[in-house]
Amino acid sequence: MDERATANLTTNEYLEIREGGYYLAGTRVGLDVLVHAFRAGKSPEAILQAYPSLGSLAKVYGAITSVLEHPEAIESYLAEQDALWKKLREEHPLLDEMQDRFRQTQNTRV
Repeated sequence: MDERATANLTTNEYLEIREGGYYLAGTRVGLDVLVHAFRAGKSPEAILQAYPSLGSLAKVYGAITSVLEHPEAIESYLAEQDALWKKLREEHPLLDEMQDRFRQTQNTRV
């Protein structure tokens, strides 16, 4: 992972770095999940309902605040995550049936 993206976004009580990626502190929910849900128009309350492991509305709002305060670092991080995802898909392509099931599941989530 390009360390420049992680160096530009500081960790705090709401965000932490683990295994080269950002996560909401104390959870397995990636920062990219929160950003995409928020940009899709989901309210912090809806995000917490979809991901109860986040634990509190305060954590959701805190993470969103971090996102809004560091837009360039977030864009860099998301671009980096997209590149990693693209590389993974190229190296390990999914069968069409699996892709269809994945899309159906994504459409029912946040």
